[in-house]
Amino acid sequence: IQSSNGDVTITNDGATILKQMAVLHPVARMLVELSKAQDVEAGDGTTTVVVIAGSLLNASQNLLEKGIHPTTISDSFQKAAVKATEVLTEMSTPVTLDDRESLLKSATTSLNSKVVSQYSSQLAPLSVDAVLKVIDPATATNVDLRDIKVVKKLGGTVEDTELVEGLVLDQKASHLAGGVTRVEKAKIGLIQFCISPPKTDMENQVIVSDYSQMDRILREERQYILNICKKIKKSGCNVVLIQKSILRDAVNEMALHFLAKMKILVVQDIERNDVEFISRALACRPIASLDHFLPEHLGSAALVEEIPMGASRIVKITGAVSTAKSVSVCVRGSNKLVLEEADRSI
Repeated sequence: IQSSNGDVTITNDGATILKQMAVLHPVARMLVELSKAQDVEAGDGTTTVVVIAGSLLNASQNLLEKGIHPTTISDSFQKAAVKATEVLTEMSTPVTLDDRESLLKSATTSLNSKVVSQYSSQLAPLSVDAVLKVIDPATATNVDLRDIKVVKKLGGTVEDTELVEGLVLDQKASHLAGGVTRVEKAKIGLIQFCISPPKTDMENQVIVSDYSQMDRILREERQYILNICKKIKKSGCNVVLIQKSILRDAVNEMALHFLAKMKILVVQDIERNDVEFISRALACRPIASLDHFLPEHLGSAALVEEIPMGASRIVKITGAVSTAKSVSVCVRGSNKLVLEEADRSI
């Protein structure tokens, strides 16, 4: 499918195809919504639903032509639906969550109709394990898919897709002034304040007339940043995740230099909407001001390291001490189209 802005999508997924097609007719719109609902609820059978609905509508048109009232038809549909549910429930085989074999079979089946079906022997176990890791198979009835983070990385093939027990961050660690890229026994702080010189709320200009004043400004700035870095170090923190800031630089070069000297690994530009997931996965609290930078707000992990992945790098956090279970899936693909399709299929 080629969309209006020239993007190309290669897919075999009914819901995706219907989403991309700009349908205008209200009934057609309802069919698109139907396939979306099926995609959310069951994740498979999106095309089937539309085909069945189409045939049912076709059949009801014949009935209408015979002069049967629409209300009668829709009532009969309701009765038939109840009966169909009964029949299906009778012939179905219940699946328990500790029966990994049958879960694998169903995952493989739903991957068979996708473009990436030749990789189903690998993607199916991966998906099943990802879900089983974030729930307690004995008691769970449903799974919160937000506990599974899917990161897409260009490069490699779909076979390189891996499941990471822990957290994968799309951003890379700071390399400025020889910044560290690997920390064992990490204490992780997730900060939402800026490590850079303070700025006024309004636009302003400071006019400096002689060198000694300029010197003083720079000295103060250094002192201010050093003070923040020292407080971070004092709390025992050795990995800092910095949330993206729109108003000013979340962290400037001087701060990165100081943090590198203190052997603290820095990951910047954490997206706002990832903050909740990260704090759940690492059992840490987002820290909004310097005064709250206390050891009890930090998360801990066995290892934080930056690894090259494809053309870029990612930061991998493993062995996190946290009660909330969360895993990350790192999807790989040789080009954008395959990568997106693999992501959708998973």
